[in-house]
Amino acid sequence: MNQQTILVLGASGLIGRFLTDDLRVRGFRAVGLARRLSSAQKMSALDIELPILSLDAAALTSLLREHAVDVVLNCLGVLQDGPGSDTHAVHRDFVARLLRAVGECGRAIRLVHISIPGTAAEDRTAFATTKREAERLIAASGIPHAILRPGFVIAPSAYGGSAMLRALAAFPLDLPAAEMATPFQPVAVEDLAATIAFLAGRDINDASVSAVSWDLMQAEPVAMAGVIKAFRRAFGTEGWPRIAMPSFLLDLGAKLGDAASYLGWMPPMRSTAIAELRRGVTGDPSAWIAATGIVPKTLAETVGRHPATIQDKWFARLFLVKALIFASLVAFWILSGFIALFVSYGAAAGILTSHGFPAALVDPITVGTSLMDMSIGVLIAFRRTAAIGLVAGVTASLGYMVGAAILTPDLWIEPLGALVKTGPAIVLMLVALLMLDSR
Repeated sequence: MNQQTILVLGASGLIGRFLTDDLRVRGFRAVGLARRLSSAQKMSALDIELPILSLDAAALTSLLREHAVDVVLNCLGVLQDGPGSDTHAVHRDFVARLLRAVGECGRAIRLVHISIPGTAAEDRTAFATTKREAERLIAASGIPHAILRPGFVIAPSAYGGSAMLRALAAFPLDLPAAEMATPFQPVAVEDLAATIAFLAGRDINDASVSAVSWDLMQAEPVAMAGVIKAFRRAFGTEGWPRIAMPSFLLDLGAKLGDAASYLGWMPPMRSTAIAELRRGVTGDPSAWIAATGIVPKTLAETVGRHPATIQDKWFARLFLVKALIFASLVAFWILSGFIALFVSYGAAAGILTSHGFPAALVDPITVGTSLMDMSIGVLIAFRRTAAIGLVAGVTASLGYMVGAAILTPDLWIEPLGALVKTGPAIVLMLVALLMLDSR
């Protein structure tokens, strides 16, 4: 059989990245497409950045022909509507255009679509309902297809919900009892990869896999508590005393996450994530197992094979702290500028006056530095400009320290040590800058 070309849509995500790399190791020609790839993800000339969601059916048709695609693997998805994220556009409208492109490209192409477990009767969120609409469009298309509904995917890398569970495992903190008891069937990403390879290796005319919908997950029932317990065993925190998070705190965290999404951040704790968590992850993998012969790895085999590395531990411990670091830096810069400008303007201006600054410069300098501080806080608050804000914050802090050393050296020994504390603030901003990447 000739080498199959697999077009992976969403090759920068947790699932898409692993599958792209895995398929190449298996001998497939995997073309990985994403709207944006990190520098580390550009492993091959076949890793391509492209505004996929803005392509119309004609452009998608040309793309399929250009790369002589045999299989399209659609891993695209967004959790929740918000700035730059539209569940209907990604899950339903794009799939409709993709189906049209597959039908018109003049090639025999199999579509493998990554969806979610559950049934339409259980769908309560725009995320779930649009995913199900895409399934209906695919089933009615007549195109050879496989709809895969993986459970909670456990992979070597982690972000989003998978990172959140690792963070919980690293801390003496539990979700509320009701959420811990939620059914949460996992699947190893390796089993998902083996399934893609199985489908890609079958003839396009093979009727047994021309129109299938499979749940991919381990057969043994497991609750959220069991998944977190497995990670705790790997992290060495299983015996720690734990405090259960009250439900209202979980809901508050989701609201704060929703607010952060309007600033361009993608926190794992948002309203849709909590709603889907409470629904649980269940399904029947028997059809998948029977058709492919794949014996799904158990949770213990997936998580418990090796103890967590120091990289795993550091990541899990810092994951929740990251939000606190950025929130504190935003508050620090905005409040310091606000207080100097509106609350203690006289005292702020008095420092300059007492050190012999010309009267004509006191007000402009006081107002200018206060507005600069507040602007730095606003820049850090938005994901798109956070790096600029952090660099500006470090630069401004160093400027304050050097300027004070030259013009007002006595401030270095003032009782509260304001300038001395600027050093640790610079270090914290450097830490935030190093933690800015999300994938």
